[in-house]
Amino acid sequence: MLGSTHGTLTTDFRARVEACGESPRTAVHSTTAPSAEDTVALDVSGRPLHADAPDLDRFFRPESVAVIGASDAEGRPNTGITRQLIAWAERVGARLHPVHPTRAAVFGLPCVASVADLPEQVDLAVLLIADPLPVIEQLAEAKVKFAVAFASGFAETGDEGAAAQARLGAAVRRSGLRLLGPNTNLNAFEEFREDLDGPAIALITQSGHQGRPVYTLQELGIRLSHWAPTGNEADLETSDFISYFAEQPEVGAIACYVEGLKDGRQFLLAADRAARNGVPVVAVKVGRTETGARMAASHTGKLTGADTVVDAAMRQFGVIRVDGLDELQDTAALLARARKPLADGVVVYSISGGTGAHFSDLATEAGLTLPTLSQAKQDELHQWIPEYLGVSNPIDNGGHPVGDWRGRKIIDAILADPSVGVLICPITGPFPPMSDKLAQDLVDAAEQSDKLICVIWGSPVGTEEAYRTTLLGSSRVATFRTFGNCITAVRAYLGHHRFTAAYRSPFDEAPRTLSPSFRKAQALMRPGQQLSEHSAKQLLRAYGIRVPREQLVTSAAAAVRAAGLVGYPVVMKASGPQLAHKTELGLVKIGLTSASQIRDAYRELTDIARYENVPLDGILVCQMVEKGVEMVVGVTQDDLFGPTVTVGLGGVLVEVLHDAAVRVPPFGEDQARAMLMELRGHPLLEGVRGAPPADVDALVEVILRVQRMAMELGDELSELDINPLMVLPRGQGAVALDALAICR
Repeated sequence: MLGSTHGTLTTDFRARVEACGESPRTAVHSTTAPSAEDTVALDVSGRPLHADAPDLDRFFRPESVAVIGASDAEGRPNTGITRQLIAWAERVGARLHPVHPTRAAVFGLPCVASVADLPEQVDLAVLLIADPLPVIEQLAEAKVKFAVAFASGFAETGDEGAAAQARLGAAVRRSGLRLLGPNTNLNAFEEFREDLDGPAIALITQSGHQGRPVYTLQELGIRLSHWAPTGNEADLETSDFISYFAEQPEVGAIACYVEGLKDGRQFLLAADRAARNGVPVVAVKVGRTETGARMAASHTGKLTGADTVVDAAMRQFGVIRVDGLDELQDTAALLARARKPLADGVVVYSISGGTGAHFSDLATEAGLTLPTLSQAKQDELHQWIPEYLGVSNPIDNGGHPVGDWRGRKIIDAILADPSVGVLICPITGPFPPMSDKLAQDLVDAAEQSDKLICVIWGSPVGTEEAYRTTLLGSSRVATFRTFGNCITAVRAYLGHHRFTAAYRSPFDEAPRTLSPSFRKAQALMRPGQQLSEHSAKQLLRAYGIRVPREQLVTSAAAAVRAAGLVGYPVVMKASGPQLAHKTELGLVKIGLTSASQIRDAYRELTDIARYENVPLDGILVCQMVEKGVEMVVGVTQDDLFGPTVTVGLGGVLVEVLHDAAVRVPPFGEDQARAMLMELRGHPLLEGVRGAPPADVDALVEVILRVQRMAMELGDELSELDINPLMVLPRGQGAVALDALAICR
């Protein structure tokens, strides 16, 4: 089901569960264990904790191929495709069998009339027919492992096409074969250069033409190993190929062009597999804007998803998101080929002080670390660089030293510094012979160093010998054409290795059994309704989240008694299942300090509620909590990823600043703390202008408890909003002053 992550039990298991009259959630948490063949690792929400990587070896390297609808008639579209498939089969060593009802031979190869007439069991069937559905059952009977459907006119065309694609997908699931497409193309059968070595890029695209820039990297000496054009993803999807490529020893990086994710959970499981294996995934994900999202949906018929959630989920699991195809090229190429960094420090080295200063500003702004070189290292560099030039970082050599023996000495001295992991040399334009000698020295040094050397060749021409032969001829120097792409790629390179070094899979630590809080919380849920503040706070209490001392009353006299028990000063608020924004209606009174104020406030609140025709379940008399940092913690349901947890600055600031961070469960304490560090308002938690530091540990605990609630209640909890959550000074905890909960 497109865009759904709540139904990700295996199809057979779900069918058997529902046949027994149980919901999958009930079955997952049943005390009766499933049989061994049904056992699936699931979290408390009934969603899988791992995804098996599909064995696609026989897809990419089949021993036998059938081409359904093969043709050699001139002028027919299928003829060119058949010719290309024959050439591809020869390259990969596969036997090819044309299938056509009226031809005895195609391009000299014996042709059979139907799938049933194939002379052997084939690994891959390529369907050059307008409607692949009738053939699926035949392929299943012939025990074909994989099929490719080029036909268009499915989900990308609207509701009718989506229904046709759903029928195709259902037939494929029944058949047991795996299908690429429909609405795909020939990119999987491209010719890859075999004279290139080193780690390769594996490419995944939903729109084939968008992969062309990455494919052409081969002309610059960068190896490609696979190309998966996933099309409409009726069966095989981007996630399947990420999981597969992450296990291939020759793959150094996975480059993706993604228009829409079919299943958010499967995408995260695939990204998790890549992160465990240390394989970087670099992705262009379209749909950042409303226009982009509409275009993506119209092209592939997929649900794009809320972009902020997609962005957060990618960061959470180490997927490197870039904006342009040029960035995809350069970043994937660098990550595939560069060795693990020995240090995070970046040194900028140039023959122009202006160039070095310009690049350093951009790099620092982007978050790269440019360490100041030690005085001893600066003194060493000044052996070859005039004293009046700056060598602290950036390093300006003034030009002349690169033209002789001094140039290599300078580069070697920089690389020998233990704080330096990356040397970047921007060459803004060719200036032979100086730039030629500099390029050669950089290439020679890179061959003898374990550290990364990057060069930006700024000439718009690109035909210079130093660029075409010296720099591009090196497998160790990473060469870029723009400052921006270099910075993006280096930041991704250093960030990826930091991420994978510290990565612990959240799926390994995800809860698999329901907490005692679940039954208490479930009893409070009201399907299809919004809970009153009082009931929403009871939900929080069930999960151990602290709320103020308060009592719900239905008379002025009871309010006075409650205030005495709660302790003055108090806050009084109307409580009812239809109240979302009480302050705007004047249904909150704060700082009440006497019985007469309590009685007046009770009368005024109930009068306003009657006037506004708002039903109440009573008036809350609450402890007043004043000193702290107001935050918001909430849960929303995303169409792709299911429940998501958000934290940000609370109170009125949540609507003014939109300063929030999002995570997709499951996640651990490290990610909860990372959410806080992402907030622009994070310094407020550290204490500003004399305010004491806030109890961040208590805030993190609330985030994790809310996550547990979101996972256990699943889609039963449509929305939760704790605003404000008052985070008190360090050691004093956090208190949920208000809460809104909507049940599905």
